[in-house]
Amino acid sequence: MARPEVPQDALHRLIEALRVLPGVGPKSAQRMAFYLLQHDRNGAAVLAQSLGEAVETVGHCARCNTFSEDQICSTCSDGRRDPSLLCIVETPADQIMVEQTLSFKGNYFVLMGRLSPLDGMGPNEIHFDRLMIRVENPDTGVPVREVVLATNFTSEGEATAHYIGEVLKAKGIKVTRIARGIPVGGELEYVDAGTLARAMMDRRTLG
Repeated sequence: MARPEVPQDALHRLIEALRVLPGVGPKSAQRMAFYLLQHDRNGAAVLAQSLGEAVETVGHCARCNTFSEDQICSTCSDGRRDPSLLCIVETPADQIMVEQTLSFKGNYFVLMGRLSPLDGMGPNEIHFDRLMIRVENPDTGVPVREVVLATNFTSEGEATAHYIGEVLKAKGIKVTRIARGIPVGGELEYVDAGTLARAMMDRRTLG
């Protein structure tokens, strides 16, 4: 005979809810819940309200697919940016990192993931159709002349960059990949062999 389910009280529901966060297990979720209830109930209330508001109001930009409360995000609507230059990243966090370099003045497309068949992530899951529409029929009225692939240098990120790059090159679009190699300020003695090998292969002529 199946055991009847024991109804959970509010505390247990809170602990289970916190476990949806990445890297948070049962013990960590329990500590968070106890801390909020014991030391910062006002903070917990603000957190709950902010999370509820974000779930209700934050969607995706119709042009670049990043998180946005507006139909077109502030980056895409910035007239100072070059709409003919498109940078493809995996996540909104990656987009923020590129922006912080102050070295890119084009637009973005955020895949919200990367190709990973084992995880059920195929072209549909990374919004490939929307990306093709963005590249081939830009609503900016300006043709895309170059696509910069800035996916991560993981096996999945490399596979994603290769897949997208081959499709775009077949359409006659210039495709570039962000470089990788020795970090700024790095010393060769402490660089791993794989990174050093890639830096050698991606070497360029001075001047």
